[in-house]
Amino acid sequence: MPRGDKRKYTDKQQRKAEHIEESYENRGVPEQEAERRAWATVNKDDGGGKRPGGSGRDKRTGHPAAHKGGKLGGEASAARPAASRSASPKKATDTRSRHPS
Repeated sequence: MPRGDKRKYTDKQQRKAEHIEESYENRGVPEQEAERRAWATVNKDDGGGKRPGGSGRDKRTGHPAAHKGGKLGGEASAARPAASRSASPKKATDTRSRHPS
């Protein structure tokens, strides 16, 4: 099978790649680069094509690429006052002490 052949990918994986590619293009990434990044993301998530004979067949995935958004977040929490941020874990500790497992 030639390099770049997508026959071993499921329909769902192909839709996922198209959606990611569109997202990159909407942000101004050139078309070929957007396609390359999209397939790299699908491969990172799924470990390759899931159809019989594909390298990622029947493997569990942790969807690592889908968790990247957490690195970008935190702005809302940072905008809250320090007293409010420290009150949250204290409240959780109190709840856990009242409901021992």
